[in-house]
Amino acid sequence: MKKRILFFACFFLLSYNSVLVECANKVYSQRVISLGPSLTKELYLLGVEDRLIGCTIYAPECAKDKEKVGTVIDINLERIIKLKPDLVLATSLVNPKQVEKLRKLKIRVVVFSQARSFQELCDQFLELAKLIGKEERASQIIKEMKEKVKSIRDKTEDLKRTEVFIQIGAKPLFTAGKNSFVNDFIEFAGGINIAKDVEVGIYSREKVLEKNPDVIIIVTMGIRGVKEKEIWQRYKNINAVKNKRIYIIDSYKICSPTPISFVETLKELVKILHPEAKIE
Repeated sequence: MKKRILFFACFFLLSYNSVLVECANKVYSQRVISLGPSLTKELYLLGVEDRLIGCTIYAPECAKDKEKVGTVIDINLERIIKLKPDLVLATSLVNPKQVEKLRKLKIRVVVFSQARSFQELCDQFLELAKLIGKEERASQIIKEMKEKVKSIRDKTEDLKRTEVFIQIGAKPLFTAGKNSFVNDFIEFAGGINIAKDVEVGIYSREKVLEKNPDVIIIVTMGIRGVKEKEIWQRYKNINAVKNKRIYIIDSYKICSPTPISFVETLKELVKILHPEAKIE
């Protein structure tokens, strides 16, 4: 269950509101609760971790000492109310009824929806920064990360495209289509997403066999990833199996990126798809 929540926590961000720290005649939130792993990491990137008073149990290591208020999907309303936040950052995975209850109690909730691309990931990071008065810092981070992504794409542009299947869930078999930043991961790294035309994300092993990918990447944590790899290895005719190109990647890297971690994971994927490429 924990893995599945993490898998579907791949995607987030944005629904705009005004907010509450005095700065250039504006007032920004002092007591913030984050209900998304990537949102929590972004608060640290923006240097406002002192304002974070609560987060989910799936928060990154840097926030291990913060008060925990539930999971990405199931939040503890009583604990949130007790902490008296002036801003709650939620994702579209949070139960809308719980969001509405918080709003009825006059607690400001900003809901971030699914990011469908690296560009949207950056746009939403900037919106978060606006909420807390760190727009300049966010803009600089985004500028630097976009330059790095462009450099990587330039280096992979002329390489032969590697056909890739990324597995995000097992029961049912789940992947990422074109309307996901996961697709950007693949294409920016010099690959072709064999499931690019999928709308929902549910896939079948039969389709994978038919498409015959060069590489299979399993996005998971712990023993489940090892078991999934063993299942794929039974299909001896797949190129990825014949050439021993099945890999396991931590779900946090793929499913909960910030603009900065997106670049780091992209570099890792380039090494997987194109070991010959020289990426710093």
